[in-house]
Amino acid sequence: MNIGLARSVIDLSSRWRSHFARLTAGRVDQKRQSGSDHLQLGTRGEKLACGFLRRLGYKILYRNFRARHGGEVDIVCRDGDTLVFIEVKTRRRDDLVRPSEAINAAKRKLISRGALAWLQLLDNPDILSRFDVVEIVVAEDGEPHFELIRDAFELSKPYIY
Repeated sequence: MNIGLARSVIDLSSRWRSHFARLTAGRVDQKRQSGSDHLQLGTRGEKLACGFLRRLGYKILYRNFRARHGGEVDIVCRDGDTLVFIEVKTRRRDDLVRPSEAINAAKRKLISRGALAWLQLLDNPDILSRFDVVEIVVAEDGEPHFELIRDAFELSKPYIY
């Protein structure tokens, strides 16, 4: 990846992080106050996923990106020269279905819209990108088990990049 593009991604990430810090903190507080076990598990899963991805060499750029006109991405990161949009799915124990099976067409469309909004913020660079999924299953003993699914899905139709 060229140095200029890398710097612009880092600068933009820093600006957006500081700009939305209050909003994100407010959402996290609302999640905690709601007392919903499901939301708390999701928040914990996203935090665990960031640590897991860092250990794999990913550079975390932003968490919980929400686009102005709809669209969301749990984690935006970089894997070498590739911009990666990560969806995190966390479950308490191994159910009959994998956590990633909860990512239906509507959810893929929402993630795609968020990814396109992120790319627009970067002035639509000529950069490789992909969609990964991190599955986390928290066992009975509280120990998380991770699974990374690279290229889990493509940009949803009717979107093009």
